[in-house]
Amino acid sequence: MTTEALGQAAAADGLRAGYGQLLLGALRRAGAVLARVFGVVRPIAWVLIVGAVALWIAGQSLGWWELTVAAVVVTAVLALCLLFLIGRTAYEVSLDLNRTRVVVGERAVGALTLANTGSRAILPSRVLLPVGNGRGVFDVHRLAAGESAEELFAIPTTRRAVVKVGPVSVVRGDPLGLFERVHRRDEPVDLFVHPRTVLFDGQSLGFLRDLEGLPATDLSPDDVSFHALREYQPGDDLRHVHWKSTARTGHMMVRQFEETRRSHFVIGLSTSPADYRDEEEFELAISAAGSLGLRALRDSHRVEVRVQERALPSGTGKQFLDSLSALGHSKPRAGSIVELAGSVAATLPLASVVVLVCGSKVDAGDLRTACSRLPFGARVLAVVTGPLGTTPSLRRIGEADVVTLGALEQLPNALRKVLA
Repeated sequence: MTTEALGQAAAADGLRAGYGQLLLGALRRAGAVLARVFGVVRPIAWVLIVGAVALWIAGQSLGWWELTVAAVVVTAVLALCLLFLIGRTAYEVSLDLNRTRVVVGERAVGALTLANTGSRAILPSRVLLPVGNGRGVFDVHRLAAGESAEELFAIPTTRRAVVKVGPVSVVRGDPLGLFERVHRRDEPVDLFVHPRTVLFDGQSLGFLRDLEGLPATDLSPDDVSFHALREYQPGDDLRHVHWKSTARTGHMMVRQFEETRRSHFVIGLSTSPADYRDEEEFELAISAAGSLGLRALRDSHRVEVRVQERALPSGTGKQFLDSLSALGHSKPRAGSIVELAGSVAATLPLASVVVLVCGSKVDAGDLRTACSRLPFGARVLAVVTGPLGTTPSLRRIGEADVVTLGALEQLPNALRKVLA
């Protein structure tokens, strides 16, 4: 095949590919248009459309006047209902929540404002406002040019969650509900329902007594906790030379220090469903972890929060509570409190304080194993949540203090006993 023939063949292939792309694009646009057209037809309308076609065919083929009259009536009803779809729904929608963060039990209040910024009136419409798994329905009257309507609503917050409010949908339909045209407006807003927390007093939760941190067994050439004197080695800082000992021994002596740990507060919250008897225990555990974390943040500690297989954002109180709002149970394969403690030890070996939070179904053996896996030298506290009515108690398991709670209000007194 000559070079010219090859060029012509390549050009033909390029044209075919171009036509194919154009055809594919046209089919996609046509499909989108058909989807919008068919999207306005409700299931009951499809039944009437099929019935009308069947009546027309039967009336004409059988010669029954009654069937033809019925077909005319059904067709007329469908045509009249279609007329209700005509009209604009170009509202300017504003969704305003009074607060986007509330505590369980508080009511979240919001306002939905619809304004007609056009030059013509907008016929009555229905407005749908999805709220989590439910939705609110508002009937908006006819709005003349420049008019606006405001609808107030309240969202119950009985459970900790992240509730998605919106997007607002404007619905234009007929009285019989045969056809419905939906236009979405505005963007959804997240409402964070934070867990309940309790405030309590205490200097750094009572675990760290000084500003320098807790001394560790590791030695350091430069720190604040003095350990011993040793002979000078090349590279040592001359500022740490102990001149009196140098003069007495005849050898240059330098100070050696114990490495100190800064206030590194770690919370290990078990999310395994096998660790809890019911959802109330799980919610109590989340509230206890939230209370401890907020107190540590107020004390300017570095706070790390670990659950099975991941870490929770805890840089600020808002981030911490937002992450707790969306927290759910982990998958069974994620492991128990023992695996969680091992993960804390592997990723946070320099933790100074570790609090493990779990439910009452964790037995003492597993809790002892979990506490033994935590970083060496860290102060360990275990908070075990029990059913409502459980009498608070304090016991020791190995080197850890173990507090059992039946209500969130028992946490401050329980901590005071630990720190006594």
